[in-house]
Amino acid sequence: MDPVKHAILYRMVMPEHTCPFGLKSLDLLKRNGYEVEDHHLTSRAETDAFKNQYAVASTPQTFIAGQRIGGHDELAAFLGEPVKDKDAVTYQPVVALFGMALAVALAVSWAAFDSVLKIQTAEWFVAIAMCLLALQKLKDVESFSTMFLNY
Repeated sequence: MDPVKHAILYRMVMPEHTCPFGLKSLDLLKRNGYEVEDHHLTSRAETDAFKNQYAVASTPQTFIAGQRIGGHDELAAFLGEPVKDKDAVTYQPVVALFGMALAVALAVSWAAFDSVLKIQTAEWFVAIAMCLLALQKLKDVESFSTMFLNY
């Protein structure tokens, strides 16, 4: 067996929780032709003992050729896969939100007036966009309430 194409993966697989990054790591290894020795950490105590033994903060952890590669992001980088920069600013969700608000406003205008060329369409777009932005704020109520109190 080629040691370079053999990987050992430690990941959380508990009755109430299966680590999604462990599943992603397993898939990434298999897609890159690795034979994976998959070790399940089946309890919180077992997971904590593993973290203490290897002085790591999280699971999953991958070992290839006796070398600890790290978690999912480190594994992806090791295998030459693109790794997203967690600090990079992206406007994709905002663009999608406004695009969806525009589509809904156009559909409502078409249903109401059989035309999209009405001032009301622009007003509905703004109203729908504000509602969708408000829903985004509700994803983190604690942060929103703190910000609101500072006004």
